[in-house]
Amino acid sequence: MAPAPKLKLAVWKFASCDGCQLTLLNCEDELLAIADRVDIAEFREASRAVAQGPYDLSLVEGSITTVRDASRILEIRRASKTLVTIGACATAGGIQALRNFKDVNDFISLVYASPQYIDTLATSTAIAAHVRVDFELRGCPIDARQLIEVIGAYVHGHRPRTPSHSVCIECKQRGTVCVMVARGTPCLGPVTHTGCGALCPTYHRGCYGCFGPMETPNTGSLSEWWGHLGVREEDVVRAFRTFNADAEAFRREAQAHEH
Repeated sequence: MAPAPKLKLAVWKFASCDGCQLTLLNCEDELLAIADRVDIAEFREASRAVAQGPYDLSLVEGSITTVRDASRILEIRRASKTLVTIGACATAGGIQALRNFKDVNDFISLVYASPQYIDTLATSTAIAAHVRVDFELRGCPIDARQLIEVIGAYVHGHRPRTPSHSVCIECKQRGTVCVMVARGTPCLGPVTHTGCGALCPTYHRGCYGCFGPMETPNTGSLSEWWGHLGVREEDVVRAFRTFNADAEAFRREAQAHEH
């Protein structure tokens, strides 16, 4: 019997810190199990070797922040059978999406000594705002276990299965005492997508929302409870405007408390 054809994998970078690509590089031991089934055709973080498309699977890190970005993602989509976005930048615009709530020219004039050389869009947007995305893997950075699940799923020809519940469920599974109930610590865990292993609550800190909103999050109820804890309106806005500021549920809740 002839061996199964290798999956042609490409990894692409847009505006980001490279943390999600580094997560992939740190999975070398786990990837050995499927190394004979994957051909890495494009991955500038790891190799200068480049193979032309089409690609069976493209992993895309980063947000769209320039006209060139907006054009290049269209090219990648056309060359990719399956396109998966990885990380908060690619799925929600990232921390750089904070520009979406202000005039980007104000930031440019404050940060750069020669702002006339900067060519950028007024907004930072998720990949899905520009092209069809087949699957989104959230996190800042992504979780290595979920990443291996995604790659392995496409190698074996089925859709990835990653949990969609909140960080609160992870706390219960770990036996972690709720920091909001026991300590009065504001926590985004009830509305945040699982994936981190409830890392911050394990160390008695509130969740920062690194993995973005869970499915159907009740952000309004959470903000009301924060009010009982004495959290100010401006601090509610600040909490929802971090790594996933432009994710729809977090964006709407922040705007509801902005004056």
